[in-house]
Amino acid sequence: MMEDQNNLNQSNEDTNQSDENPQETPVNEQPQSNQDDIFKSTLNLGFIHDKVNATRRELGNFVIGQTEMVDLLLIAIFANGHVLLEGVPGVAKTLTAKVLSKTLDVDFSRIQFTPDLMPSDVIGTSVYNMKDASFSFQKGPVFSNIVLIDEINRAPAKTQAALFEVMEERQISYDSKVYKMDFPFLVLATQNPVEQEGTYNLPEAQLDRFLFKIKIDYPDLNDEHEILKRYKNNIKSPDLNTVMNVFTATDLKQIQDLIEQVKIEDQILKYIASITNATRNHAKLYLGGSPRASLSMLKTAKAFAAIRGRDFVIPDDVQFVAPHVLNHRLIMTPEAEMEGMSVEELIKEIVHEIEVPR
Repeated sequence: MMEDQNNLNQSNEDTNQSDENPQETPVNEQPQSNQDDIFKSTLNLGFIHDKVNATRRELGNFVIGQTEMVDLLLIAIFANGHVLLEGVPGVAKTLTAKVLSKTLDVDFSRIQFTPDLMPSDVIGTSVYNMKDASFSFQKGPVFSNIVLIDEINRAPAKTQAALFEVMEERQISYDSKVYKMDFPFLVLATQNPVEQEGTYNLPEAQLDRFLFKIKIDYPDLNDEHEILKRYKNNIKSPDLNTVMNVFTATDLKQIQDLIEQVKIEDQILKYIASITNATRNHAKLYLGGSPRASLSMLKTAKAFAAIRGRDFVIPDDVQFVAPHVLNHRLIMTPEAEMEGMSVEELIKEIVHEIEVPR
């Protein structure tokens, strides 16, 4: 009887002590979000997530705003495609390309296109060796991993044509020999859409070789205010030597291998094909998208899904990348241009008319 009473008293003391010192949940431990529970990936997409965030931070030290442009550039790199940046002077096209190239621990070269530039200034030329009386091929600046071509529409057609083979096949044929490009090989080109004097329009064959054409607008009022605040006490050019390397060639290869494993259902493939096919049969379009455009939408949609932490593609991924894949591949009829309709509006209209797979 006494033992039972003692046990009861001990139990009450333990209960009171528990009430006085309740167990606390550590502040740093947050409950797992519902989104993570829903989109639990079978791939190691955390590696991509970490690299993307690190790259965004490095770019954010120099480029304010333009978050969509940064995401599109990362998608293009992960999808192993070339990018055309189009915008008026002074919107940080070249700066963005240079900072992005610095985040990759690979070789970088820049080619300033001018009206007097020759194809040999891009791909290289034969040099006579007086010692053995023979010619040897001297590689040009295009032999690099990341090639920034500034003002690509400043060079004449014969110089632009020198990029056809290397952009599509990643090789240079010269004097009956083939020189393969090292991995990765990406072209980041810029152009000014306003100034027409002293420029040469890119041929459709070359435009089609660009994965994206990213149109860069002016920053909004808040972003421009932040730009002025950041540089109010600094009149020097930005020091790009402070940019940290985020990717190596091996990292990029690993990311591309992961993206290849992202699943895409057959109904999504048909959705992509339907969008491209609709551009070829639209009354307001003189030229529609090519099969390369469909493949570009496929690759970039998978890359965008991986960046978003999913190992499968949804229609929203296709709708996000479609305007940037198609805007430089379509040619409107003169009647549509006279109506004042833009290519982007027409693409939005086409995508809206296609039935979304469920």
